[in-house]
Amino acid sequence: MPDDPHLLLARLSACRLCTDRFAATATAHSPRPVAWFAPAARVLIAGQAPGARVHASGRPFTDASGDRLRDWLGLSEPEFYDLSRIAIVPMAFCFPGYDAKGADLAPPPICARTWRDQVLATLPHLRLTLAIGGAAIRWHIGPGSVAAQVADWRSHAAQGVWPLPHPSWRNTGWLKKNPWFESDLVPELRRALSAVLKDDA
Repeated sequence: MPDDPHLLLARLSACRLCTDRFAATATAHSPRPVAWFAPAARVLIAGQAPGARVHASGRPFTDASGDRLRDWLGLSEPEFYDLSRIAIVPMAFCFPGYDAKGADLAPPPICARTWRDQVLATLPHLRLTLAIGGAAIRWHIGPGSVAAQVADWRSHAAQGVWPLPHPSWRNTGWLKKNPWFESDLVPELRRALSAVLKDDA
């Protein structure tokens, strides 16, 4: 039996497994798990990890990446944050911090090992998963480069999992080199998402 979702959320929010790890980063920050899920959700947004702005706000995707992602999905902010329909469960729930050069650190694997299966067990109604970025794609689809998995989106989408590049500004160059992403994949994703999120679905 999965944990009671409310108790699980409380335990997750109190997690301090990475206190020492984060204290040793260039940002020297404390853990602040950011989770957004409820049992009724039909769509899973599986991202990487919160960034600095999300760490500050305590709400997922409250940054430029979130703006781009909502544009891809064709969702307004109220629709995107509707807990009765959408769960946002990243591969790591806390901001991993920056290294000495100011680059993003990878999501600590211990987070997914500790929490991910427990959280997903409380989401029995999921019908569509967005696997965003390398760590989420490897977990939900399997090994392979992000570019290759996204290029093969049709076969994965047929199984209910849509591989997406991270909506960070760092991927703007990739998006320009691969116009099919916005001309082919995005419209199909919006249609699939709309069908799943209908009130009578």
